[in-house]
Amino acid sequence: MKVPLAGPEFRGNESRGEAKAKTEGDLAVDYEYIAKPAELSELCSALATAPLIALDTEFVSEDAYRPELCLVQVAGAGRVAIIDPQMAGDMRPFWQMLTEPGHTTVVHAGRQEFQFCLDATGQRPHGWFDVQIAAGFIGLEYPAAYSTLLAKLLGCTLNKAETRTDWRRRPLSARQIEYAVQDVAYLEPIRNVLVERIESLGRTAWLDEELETWQTQLSTAENRDPWRKVSGIAGLSGRQLAIVRELWQWREEQALKRNCPARRVLRDDLIVELARRQSSDPARIRAIRGFERRDLQRHIDGLSACIQRACDLERPDCPDPSRGPNWNSSQLQLLGQFLATALGSRCRAMEIAPSLVGTIQNLRDLVAHRLKLGGGNDRQPPVLSRGWRALVVGDFIDDLLAGRVAIRVHDPLAENPLQLEPLPQSN
Repeated sequence: MKVPLAGPEFRGNESRGEAKAKTEGDLAVDYEYIAKPAELSELCSALATAPLIALDTEFVSEDAYRPELCLVQVAGAGRVAIIDPQMAGDMRPFWQMLTEPGHTTVVHAGRQEFQFCLDATGQRPHGWFDVQIAAGFIGLEYPAAYSTLLAKLLGCTLNKAETRTDWRRRPLSARQIEYAVQDVAYLEPIRNVLVERIESLGRTAWLDEELETWQTQLSTAENRDPWRKVSGIAGLSGRQLAIVRELWQWREEQALKRNCPARRVLRDDLIVELARRQSSDPARIRAIRGFERRDLQRHIDGLSACIQRACDLERPDCPDPSRGPNWNSSQLQLLGQFLATALGSRCRAMEIAPSLVGTIQNLRDLVAHRLKLGGGNDRQPPVLSRGWRALVVGDFIDDLLAGRVAIRVHDPLAENPLQLEPLPQSN
């Protein structure tokens, strides 16, 4: 397969600019530029009967509270289209079409595409298939870039020079169109290769489970204490976490009002510092390095009120710190590193991406659960003990902890140089 899109014959001010994006060897990708509501409506009607719809978007997220959708690329029903949301009007019919049954929606690293659809319709896109997640089930790295999957699965490379382009500006250049089209042109063949390989490994059910879990987690994210994503809150007390929660909520309200990224209003480290001090005294707040900014100075009283509300809470109303075992001890640090190495070796031998299976914290949670170290959420089994991950991990963590399995260097120059071997057990 050739490297696509050396230079599309497109002028940005054309309405429904049907054009060809040339590839090496004089091949070409036909595409349409959708810039009118009527064209969008016709495209949605055509895609409604397509068995597979490849989807990608271009957006800018650094300047607004929510990412600004600038372009939608879609392929299906024998058509490739570039939709310009600035000109095509209301995009909700398009997102609604994606939620209808009867098709597979194929994406790469589609978190934001999923969120755009969810925000517009309150529903998930139908038949969600993320090639980045699927690639982890055949042993490719996770998360793998689109260009990486294209090179390893289809044997071709792409020009990704427009990664940092400003997609809000019009007219779009030929290079921008080239970049946008190539991001959906090969999603279907990548998906087909992955499906064949996953089926041969007997992991279709694993992939289905992971895609469903991923969608459920993203769909319910707003109901699961999003303030806990503030970095640096580990080790804070319940009272301090209550302050973090109040300040996070204030920050979100301000960011929405100003239509700017939340961290531009108040950095995470400043939230954590206010929480550690547990003081609503305006003078003490002003004295913190970082609060000399004029835009923060005028909100000192509001921040003080947030802190005081948290300090006035009854103790049961404060968040649970959910402290885990002390993994800072040298023994547990060493144990965690060893087990992570062993798990990585097992995953590579099974042709599955270790980072897809879980993080080192997931592994620590499992060990804490197995050793009954306490401090975790006993009502929720560890991630590595549930679903397909339990099949991958199996009993080998227990065997390692009990000394029934050893890890040794099998071949220093091999792709997977380590090997797990059972040890003879004395009677």
